[in-house]
Amino acid sequence: MYKLFVIAALVAVAAAQNPQDAQAQVLASDSVVNPDGSYNYRYETSNGLAAQESGVGGQSAQGSYSYTGDDGVQYQVSYVADENGFQPQGAHLPVDGPAPDHVLKTLEQIRANPPRDDPNFSMDALNAAIARLSGKK
Repeated sequence: MYKLFVIAALVAVAAAQNPQDAQAQVLASDSVVNPDGSYNYRYETSNGLAAQESGVGGQSAQGSYSYTGDDGVQYQVSYVADENGFQPQGAHLPVDGPAPDHVLKTLEQIRANPPRDDPNFSMDALNAAIARLSGKK
């Protein structure tokens, strides 16, 4: 009973946001999952939502999605998700400025003396973070 109430509440909130969203129809939808774990999907709805993604399950993904904002502007986001995390790009998204010098200095110290007992440490991820935070993409 509780689950039914939560689902009904979520549907009511979603419908209250934009009446067109409650009436949206799926215009296109495709998906493929391969035995090797690779996949791709895409969909488009009548209220202007669209998305597509491809990847290898649990390892990496790349894709994009678009939607119409409350201001009537069409927004598009492209992304990559991998060992470096979720990395979205879009003209409307803020861009990191250079990090403070003390942060870069600390990251450089970690690069010079990487942890030896952390199996999750990735020098590639650290190098990418330093490049991103220093403004040297």
